[in-house]
Amino acid sequence: MTRSRTFAGAAVAAALAGAALLPTQADAAAGSVHLYRIYYDSPGVDRGSNASLNAEWVQIANTTAKSVSLKGWVLADASNHKYTFGTYAIGAHRILAVHTGKGKDTSVNRYQNRAAYVWNNDKDTATLKKANGAKVDTCSYNSTKVDYKAC
Repeated sequence: MTRSRTFAGAAVAAALAGAALLPTQADAAAGSVHLYRIYYDSPGVDRGSNASLNAEWVQIANTTAKSVSLKGWVLADASNHKYTFGTYAIGAHRILAVHTGKGKDTSVNRYQNRAAYVWNNDKDTATLKKANGAKVDTCSYNSTKVDYKAC
């Protein structure tokens, strides 16, 4: 009998400890702005065409209920290639793609206007920071078996 009480007590303690680690409902409802997916190996041979450069992108998701200004925010890789957002707000519950090559910015696509690839085809780390330098999110990959990483 003592053994089963000890086991039951341990189970309750473990459940309570786990509950303390779960986010509150308010935290979950608030959402976040975060890295969503990286397509780091554009299809075909990497010849540096603008179409190939633009097939390399990072998606950023806004899962909050409000538009969020990204003015001054920075998206960077491990080699510190940086893209700094100008005046731009990502809409509530929207996904934005930041392409490597040149193009016309829209509400769902931004372009770094680069003439060379940013994201390594084998491993790299994307980091998203606020204008004040505070880290918002990171996403790393280490594979040549697939072309993208869901963050």
